[in-house]
Amino acid sequence: MQDCSVKTSVYFGTGALDRLADISGKRVLIVTDGFMASSGTADKVASRLTDCTTKVYDKVVPEPPIDVVAQGVKALEELDAEVIVALGGGSSLDAAKAIRAIYRDASGASEQLPLIAIPTTSGTGSEVTDYAVITNPARGVKYPLANSDLAATEAILDPELTESVPPAITADTGLDALTHAIEAYVSTDASDFTDAWAEKAAQLVFEYLPRCHKDGHDLEAREKMSNAACLAGLAFNRAGLGVNHGAAHAIGARFHLPHGRCCQLLLPHVIAFNANLESARNGQYSRAALKYAHLAKVLGFSAATVRLGASSLAREVDRLCRSVGEPATLKQCGVDVAEAKAQLPELAKLAVADPTTATNPRPVNETQASALLEKLLVR
Repeated sequence: MQDCSVKTSVYFGTGALDRLADISGKRVLIVTDGFMASSGTADKVASRLTDCTTKVYDKVVPEPPIDVVAQGVKALEELDAEVIVALGGGSSLDAAKAIRAIYRDASGASEQLPLIAIPTTSGTGSEVTDYAVITNPARGVKYPLANSDLAATEAILDPELTESVPPAITADTGLDALTHAIEAYVSTDASDFTDAWAEKAAQLVFEYLPRCHKDGHDLEAREKMSNAACLAGLAFNRAGLGVNHGAAHAIGARFHLPHGRCCQLLLPHVIAFNANLESARNGQYSRAALKYAHLAKVLGFSAATVRLGASSLAREVDRLCRSVGEPATLKQCGVDVAEAKAQLPELAKLAVADPTTATNPRPVNETQASALLEKLLVR
């Protein structure tokens, strides 16, 4: 038996930030990063909190490390906060989730504090998921956290908050959302409900990411990409992900690369691996190949046959990634090829052990994961 409940109430569209006016007379901790604080965005959010006592914790950095979370717990305790507002990209949202969870465990409270997630990028879907990722920089390891208590109480998707995101980050985060959608679509835990979210998310990314990348002030495109990221988040929150994310976590932590950039590097290769077309005999294709072909058809790509559809999807994903300026190899990301090659066995081990790999549609061992990663060395 599966379930498809959605714990987070979502408010979206231009002016969605006005939802904060309904919070009054509370002590509110705003968890964000230095840029959101210095740019005035945190103050803009605080100004909507009527008669509230606010404190801004702005120490969040990309791939939030354990010590940043610990400092956030201390800030929460000092304010004796009644509400947490997470403002920023996936790192700020993940940090706020971890801060809230640790605070509850430490205080022995019976219920979680209300958490309002306000993403300023369109990619992670963290505003509606039960997941968070924190890191241990000393060990170069990412720790995916998974617990239904991590889910935000509310999510606010206001496209005006994403308007200033630079093109490169727009591309990275948008392709993270696409990876979420496609991995959830073929996951072993996918369902009709998650498929619907994933299909719509993929359609929106293909249509609107190029527009966002070209013109960041295109608010219609920004809104659609915010919706795509959220829909993809809903999909993978219930269906899970796969080896694409397992491997992306490994290479991102080891080489300090943006998560979405790592995801898009792998995505065309993972589609080909999971489809496993070379093993198809007498028209007997894998479930993943069939689903990839159907998704290709939904997206309007060539899909007269299963083989053509699955291949088209991988090809069009690759084309989209390059069209928004993404690198195709680790070398193009500035990684030393010799160093990367030496790291392959350890990276493969981490990819296979990563919790997100558990729902990959095709079982993957360390040898296969290493072969996948090796495709990122040359092109």
